[in-house]
Amino acid sequence: MPMSGPDIEAHLREAFPDADIELVDLAGDGDHWKAIVASAAFSGKTRVAQHQMVYAALKGKMGGVLHALAVETRAKP
Repeated sequence: MPMSGPDIEAHLREAFPDADIELVDLAGDGDHWKAIVASAAFSGKTRVAQHQMVYAALKGKMGGVLHALAVETRAKP
């Protein structure tokens, strides 16, 4: 069973409480997502480090329950 949008958002919200989060179901199948996350936690971090932080927030679910996730991040002022 794929990971639901609300479950993804809950993990991200736990790790980044200040974040603006937008989830897009890319294929309409609930299994291919894009997460757009803006958080002050990303300030001063490289894009790679920001994405690693997002994957870490998903607590090992990426590649398993969560099949595909495109990530777009940016730092909030």
